[in-house]
Amino acid sequence: MMQANLRLRSAAWFGATGKQGFLHRAVQRMIGLPDHSFDGRPIIGICNTWSELNPCNGRLRELAEHVKHGVWEAGGVPLEFPVTSLGEDTMRPTTMLLRNLASMDVEESIRGNPLDGVVLLAGCDKTTPALLMGAASVDLPTAVISAGPMLTGRFRGLPIGASDAWRFSEDLKSGKITAGDMHEAECGINRSLGTCQTMGTASTMACLCEAMGIALPQNAAIPSVDSRRSTLAHLTGIHAVQLVRADKRLSHFLRRPAFENAIRACAAIGGSTNAIIHLLAIAGRIGVSLDLADWDRLGRDVPCIVDLQPTGRFFMEEFCDAGGFPVVMRILSETGLLHGENPSINGLTVGQNCADAVNRQIEVIRSFENPVSEQGGVAVLKGNLSPNGSVIKSSAATRRLLRHRGKAVVFDSIEQYNRRIDDPDLDVNEDSVLVLKNCGPKGYPGMPEVGNLGLPPKLLARGVRDMVRISDARMSGTAYGTVVLHVSPESAVGGPIAFVEEGDLIDLDVPARRLSLLIDETELAARRSRWSAPSSLSPAGYARLFFDHVTQADRGCEFAFLVGKRAGLEEKTPF
Repeated sequence: MMQANLRLRSAAWFGATGKQGFLHRAVQRMIGLPDHSFDGRPIIGICNTWSELNPCNGRLRELAEHVKHGVWEAGGVPLEFPVTSLGEDTMRPTTMLLRNLASMDVEESIRGNPLDGVVLLAGCDKTTPALLMGAASVDLPTAVISAGPMLTGRFRGLPIGASDAWRFSEDLKSGKITAGDMHEAECGINRSLGTCQTMGTASTMACLCEAMGIALPQNAAIPSVDSRRSTLAHLTGIHAVQLVRADKRLSHFLRRPAFENAIRACAAIGGSTNAIIHLLAIAGRIGVSLDLADWDRLGRDVPCIVDLQPTGRFFMEEFCDAGGFPVVMRILSETGLLHGENPSINGLTVGQNCADAVNRQIEVIRSFENPVSEQGGVAVLKGNLSPNGSVIKSSAATRRLLRHRGKAVVFDSIEQYNRRIDDPDLDVNEDSVLVLKNCGPKGYPGMPEVGNLGLPPKLLARGVRDMVRISDARMSGTAYGTVVLHVSPESAVGGPIAFVEEGDLIDLDVPARRLSLLIDETELAARRSRWSAPSSLSPAGYARLFFDHVTQADRGCEFAFLVGKRAGLEEKTPF
């Protein structure tokens, strides 16, 4: 039941008398709303990132209708609205450049309209964090429903997924497959609408929404085209109305324990390194203290127990069949690693939501005693090469390379890398360390997913399949390898990675959490004194705003002026 003292936010629009109320109600009557739509029912905004330019989110148009059914059933009024859709696979130069812009679109759309609560329809990588960041700054009752993963791909009778794109690419370069083979795989890899079939960033963020209690159980794993996702959308609409009536805002759920649950869950599923940047930004918006060190401290000893690509073998369909993310939550709970008392949007605690979860495929979701990797968490590395921190996904790395010393092969830009990497005369061997500069938040700008550098073809032809790679960039959640990312400060602002030269010795020691450039401080200071910022950094338009205000990776690549909840201008009326 609605609290007796709860005044709906939408009443300032639809409950007004005189000309103001007349105009507000009259304009909504254009879509066919009857009188009782304005009798004090909760108005639920359905924030939709559907776009034909973003097929990952392609089913959200249909799911929005199911959310509406749930809202009407619960006595609310649903009003759908569009916001920027960020399609990871096709947008240039990188969707990370636009995540903050999309979050501003979401925030102002929610704030400026007569909404009492909101359902966020997210999917592809940056849409989930962008929607949550924007919603967090407004802090209305909020629920999330994800687009869901696509069906598993097929290539000559075998299952394939997004992570196999990296394998096919390297096999083509080394001559193991032909261009015709590559085309056949291309036509079979994406068999339906939906996000990647692997534990990439989209599936990682969908899991973490469950972990934080802001999405219903099974939000992450049910395939996009499965009818059960339609049911989940309907139920999400019902719960959105109930959240408004109970006045349970997003901040009620996104507390410190929720973020700790998310970090540990991310380790257990072998989740994407991109989740680090996104959770730091979301925490900043909702007012929860979270930093890079929390990722290492909380996730360091949590094993990866989900055997999915890119860390393992299986795909999201098998994860769903195994019981989905609630099984992972139950295992975390039984080992004392879950704040089970944290609330969720269905009125139960996250512990109650997973208490009866059954593991039906013990090869897909393993036990702590039989993990995919003993340490699934992200390792945060520091040292004179990354004084503010860098990260590596240990579960996706080659074990023997977690302690490695090698000579640097340096690329000053991704363009230079593309020009040099295929050169048979490139001075590189399997012990070399590939170093990529100027691909951080400001340097690109936008911090693209280019950190997982492809290996030199001449080494691929010799059977080399992994090398240490270091950059201030990100990598796709579907990628794998011994890749050090998010080096901070980045090279474009004069971080130490800017001073690495060809042939320098670099020491990587993941167990010791250390990343070191093996030159003395005098030489490092001399290089710093000779350094100047790249002359190419002169963006315009929104890119200029991004360049001027974006923080470094260890602070979430956020705009400082967007951090936190704030009052808006919605009480000012034009009439």
